[in-house]
Amino acid sequence: MRIAILYVHPPEPDGLSIQGNLLYRGLKEIGVEVMPCHYFSSFQKQWVLKAFKPDIAIGVGCWTYVPDIVLSPRSNGVIPVPWLVANGWVANYKDILGSLPLVFTTSNWVTGTYKRDGVETKNFRTLPIGFDPAEMRPMSHNDPKVQELRRMLNIQPHEKMILTIGGDVTSKGAQEMLKALAEVDKEFKDWKYVMKHWDSESAEIHGEEENLLINQLGLPRHKITYLSGAFSHDFMPYLIAACDIYAAPSRLEGFGMIQMEAEACGRPVLSINAGGPADTIIHNQTGFLAAVGEEIKLTEEWVYESMGFDADHKIIFNEPKTLAYRASVPDLVKYLKILLTDDGLREKMGEAAHKHAMENFQYTDVAKKALAMIKEKVKLD
Repeated sequence: MRIAILYVHPPEPDGLSIQGNLLYRGLKEIGVEVMPCHYFSSFQKQWVLKAFKPDIAIGVGCWTYVPDIVLSPRSNGVIPVPWLVANGWVANYKDILGSLPLVFTTSNWVTGTYKRDGVETKNFRTLPIGFDPAEMRPMSHNDPKVQELRRMLNIQPHEKMILTIGGDVTSKGAQEMLKALAEVDKEFKDWKYVMKHWDSESAEIHGEEENLLINQLGLPRHKITYLSGAFSHDFMPYLIAACDIYAAPSRLEGFGMIQMEAEACGRPVLSINAGGPADTIIHNQTGFLAAVGEEIKLTEEWVYESMGFDADHKIIFNEPKTLAYRASVPDLVKYLKILLTDDGLREKMGEAAHKHAMENFQYTDVAKKALAMIKEKVKLD
């Protein structure tokens, strides 16, 4: 069996690219004849489909990628197996996705989102994102490289560092975290909050909201640090190791790759009991899952030609759709206080988190699961 993996290739330090590259590496290491390629239409992609002649093309993306990861391979006689995330709601290509012999999704919540929006999901199977244990591994604060990172971030030895990472940190629940920290600071003073985001329009817009909220809450500015820009993936385990708590009560999360990587690095994770984190974090064992405090629902939304429609128009939903969540701030306060003040529990949870990641998310194991499901569900000529 020959398999092409369609994702942003050569790999870049973003989630979908890392997701695809780890599957490519995993399949290759377990002996599958496999070739990576960018999912965009290109001369190289046509060469891969015509010369390599894959039986299967696994394409990483969401429903908007259907022309590139489903229709394009199929037009070349290759069976497409998309590996889907969700981005709020599924507007198009429902019949195409529902007719495929196999569709991977990153979490049970993603499958539920496609089903909610009218896709037949009987052939959908959950395939989690993997990690490389040689890269994402536990490191002590005593490691010289980690110590230097904490010094550069102005984290004192007695202070507890909380870390959130995202394209923009508001989408990862940073505003809810700021509200919780305003309450925590009344009793526990030795914390620092580090927020790492990419330089983007979204980060800039939400950054204005975050700064306004910091002022409104009266949070001490010297306890809050922003990091911006693109960091290489092999740097991330050091940044995670520098923290004491990884926090991401995300507003919308199809899997939570960095949350899983934080577990692999032996850090307890504070997240939300919704979306992908409900699959990857064990409440009270590898971290805490705050309850949903609010659901953001929409009754209508615009769709565009770029989504595969004939013309731009507005769609009215028969029932309001939940498109985002907000974590319960009282829950975040409660769990933050526990994690900040109980060193023994934090260490115990970190050890359990690493064990959980090793048992469930190693990239070679993910590749074996993918191959087994392909052999079970896809009939090759």
